[in-house]
Amino acid sequence: SGDLHMGHAEAFAISDIVARYRWMQGNNVLHPIGWDSFGLPAENAAIKRGIHAKEWTHRNIEEQMRTFKRYGMSFDWTRTLATSDPGYYRWTQWIFLRLYEKGLAYRKLAPANWCPKDQTVLANEQVVGGACERCGTPVVRKDLTQWFFKITDYAQALLDDMSELPGWSDRVLTMQRNWIGRSDGAEVDFEIAENGQNVTVFTTRPDTLWGVTFFVFAPEHPMVEELGRMGGSWDQVRTMRDSLQATPLTAREQAESREGILLGVHAVNPVNGEKVPCFVAPYVLMEYGTGAVMGVPGHDQRDFEFARANGLPVRVVIEPEGETRDPDAMDRAWDHAGVMVNSGLFDGTPSPAGIGDVIRWLESEGKGRAAVSYRLRDWLISRQRYWGCPIPIIHCPSCGEVPVPDDQLPVELPEDVDVSPTGESPLARDEGFVNVTCPECGGDAKRDTDTMDTFVDSSWYYYRYLSPRDDRYPFDSEAVRRWMPVGQYTGGIEHAILHLLYSRFITKVLNDMGMIPFREPFPKLLNQGQVILGGAAMSKSRGNIVEPMPIVEKYGADTVRLTMLFANKPEDDIDWADVSPHGVHDWLGRVWRVVHEAGERQGEDPVELRRLTHRTISRVTDKYERFRFNVIVAQLMSLSNEIRAVLDDGEPARESVTALVLMLAPLAPFI
Repeated sequence: SGDLHMGHAEAFAISDIVARYRWMQGNNVLHPIGWDSFGLPAENAAIKRGIHAKEWTHRNIEEQMRTFKRYGMSFDWTRTLATSDPGYYRWTQWIFLRLYEKGLAYRKLAPANWCPKDQTVLANEQVVGGACERCGTPVVRKDLTQWFFKITDYAQALLDDMSELPGWSDRVLTMQRNWIGRSDGAEVDFEIAENGQNVTVFTTRPDTLWGVTFFVFAPEHPMVEELGRMGGSWDQVRTMRDSLQATPLTAREQAESREGILLGVHAVNPVNGEKVPCFVAPYVLMEYGTGAVMGVPGHDQRDFEFARANGLPVRVVIEPEGETRDPDAMDRAWDHAGVMVNSGLFDGTPSPAGIGDVIRWLESEGKGRAAVSYRLRDWLISRQRYWGCPIPIIHCPSCGEVPVPDDQLPVELPEDVDVSPTGESPLARDEGFVNVTCPECGGDAKRDTDTMDTFVDSSWYYYRYLSPRDDRYPFDSEAVRRWMPVGQYTGGIEHAILHLLYSRFITKVLNDMGMIPFREPFPKLLNQGQVILGGAAMSKSRGNIVEPMPIVEKYGADTVRLTMLFANKPEDDIDWADVSPHGVHDWLGRVWRVVHEAGERQGEDPVELRRLTHRTISRVTDKYERFRFNVIVAQLMSLSNEIRAVLDDGEPARESVTALVLMLAPLAPFI
């Protein structure tokens, strides 16, 4: 949506240094560049300026290309690509169709996170603190028919294959593990006393089943209307449902409110036959588990709060060894290890060590079974906006969903479209785009009018770099064997559960299709920190963006690169308000002078300077391998100071300045 900013200047300097360093070691290096050019920022900026998103996007790409070249980036410009070019998104659509054929792309009516400002749905991963990741607007809930990728089919593989990521930080791996959220436990079958229907719940603590004192449904659970009408509570439940339309799913899950509506029916606990009252409560979501939970207030804090708020009994079924707990005197749930009590034949069994015994008993009695649940939800890819990759599906009254044939790809975006966001995709207002002939029966049909989430575009771009002009395949398999997986990946940690997770998923799908021979695209990952200003992240809305080009014009690209690199470790944030290019610029001037002065002198360097030079080569090489560029700059500053002293003594330093220039070259390519 504009020129590069200082965050780009840091991240791309890092990748450029790695490329130049590896070249100097004699490696073949592929260092490409492309633009993830579809999406809301470009579309909103173009609407604001009254120009077409394509024109705005291409103008910015050209500007950024000029900046990159001035900044000394060693990209292979013959491989440049942009995800908004039909030659690229043809293959995004092709990949979508392969997922569709495998049953991994599907369409359904589902509640979604809706951004009222951007007028589009968002994946769960794009809602941060109940607000839109892009614009910060509070997100609401909306029911829409949308497209999903079945990433949940790969939940366990995404966990298991983390063993193939030796170069990833524990922080990123933990973020992905927590987002995928594997839970081991049991599915347990309860029965509704009033009609005999079974309801299954998932629990990680089947050892607490004897402590169930109530049962809670999500407001959207398919049984709620029938049970509410049976128990006389449907009007109240319906009012709650309507009020929740303004609350995003993520905010509901984290809400502190423990309001609940008594349904008027009862669930029968399978382990003791006890009937417990059923409720509906917003904190239970259909999207997690089975949309129904058993309430164990003695041993789950959220259930404890719900019980206290709704006047429900608390029952203790696990106690610390040698200690008796009074449920009426408890001020919070006991969720630690202990011994099972008030639990029939399991009294005295250690908990949680005895969970396996309880599950085996449930299975033998036909009351439950071992199960695994994941927090991860399927990836919602539909967007109700114009500037994105069209979904290559045709809807036919006779044939249903019909994939666009491969030889008719790409389905291109029409250019003369009213793109004002209204909640309906702008493509739906373009009859020339919508009205088509069904490829199967030849009858009248309509195109799908949603576009894909831009994270679909960026989930596979690194393969297209290998053969960016290939019009037969999305990528060349021989080039994949030569170059992939990616040797070194640099990116912000903000994409730990977005781009990085989605890319891992798509790679596994391509592997299962036999198109690539590996399971992970980025075995080595470096997460650079942010460049901030005065303690705040740079953003256009705050008006505190610093662009690199004015500083490059004043001091030169080498100075800007070295200033960024010297300020901190790559993983840490840099506050631009605390750094100054002056010192680095002056040092580069001194380097220039010692190199030229040393070049005019013949003879062998003094032995102490030679020793220092070779120690510096060893240390700097080690630091390049570990991305400690700030330490490299400090080492080179020390070496240049010693060279200066030797030259002032009238001694030669030709070997040392040669080494200095070579070690500096990846960091400061122009000098």
